Parts: sequence; C-alpha cells; structure tokens
Amino acid sequence: MEASITLRVDGRERSLRVDTRTTLLDALRERLGVTSVKKGCDHGQCGACTVLLDGRRATTCLALAVAYDGATITTARGLAASGNLHPVQQAFLDHDALQCGYCTPGQICSAVGMLEEFRAGHPSFVTEGPGVPAALSDEEIRERMSGNLCRCGAYVNIVAAIRQAMGEVGGRETGPGTAERAAP
Repeated sequence: MEASITLRVDGRERSLRVDTRTTLLDALRERLGVTSVKKGCDHGQCGACTVLLDGRRATTCLALAVAYDGATITTARGLAASGNLHPVQQAFLDHDALQCGYCTPGQICSAVGMLEEFRAGHPSFVTEGPGVPAALSDEEIRERMSGNLCRCGAYVNIVAAIRQAMGEVGGRETGPGTAERAAP
C-alpha cells in the first residue's frame, strides 16, 4: 500500500508517494536524494542517520515515513544558514572532530539537538542530584552523545567541538563562567 506524504526538508517542502513500510531514512536518501543522512547499521544503534525531526533529534532508520507526514526535518546540510556554518559544524572543523566523516552528519545533528535539550533543562543518566548542572562536563557530553558511534574513534575531538559550540550557541547560563565552559 502506498501513501502520499509531504516533508519539509532543510527548509524545502517535498511531496512524494511511499510504500507505508518505507523508513524515513530510505524516503530521504532513496526517494528525495538527501545524502547528508547516512545509513549505518539500519537498526537504530549507530546514530549515523540522526536528523532534527520537528526540532528534536531522531534516528530515521527506525521511523516510518508515513508517520511523519507534514514534519519538518533538518539535516546537517540544512543547519548552515546563508552560506555560514552552524556553530556546531564550525566547531567540528576547528577541532578536527572527524576522520572518515561517515558519522559526522549524524554526530552534528545529535550535538545540536543535545545542546537544545540541555538548554531546556533535560537531565541525563549521569546527572547528579536534582536539576540539571549549569555546565556540561565531559562525562555529561559523552553520555548525552552516547547514541552516536564513531568507528574511527574521534570522540576526544567531538567532545572538544561540542564544548566550543556550547559557548557559541549558548549554554544554560550567561555571564561569568560561560567562556570558561567553552574552553576545550
């Protein structure tokens, strides 16, 4: 059975017909030609297919496209505005937070979503005590990014890039200490 759906991908409305069993990942890559979303494990375990789905990070290999008719999807390519890289993208370049680059689009989308979750006050598994810390420790960053794997092992640089980006896109607090948090 097929269904007609409309997706807003990287600011552009796209309509297509898909089999109701088609994953969002396959609809993006195979039907719409959006190659910045990568197919890694196809089981929701590696995070290579992570995008921002209505502003929240999501693995597209586990999502059925028909369930997201009308959704807004932002890929790593769609994060850049007016020819300027998003602060997370720039930080990944500044810190050489990639090697082969295959996981990088998913890592970047996940980092953007994770920073937004942090700013909104979402705790993580390693958050101690009540509430959310004012700054992200390396342990917090690693835990919050744990759904995204890098086979090359660029994790140290990914954490450093996220620390830099945190200072540029804003943490949970402003004022003294904000610049210190951004330092790698």
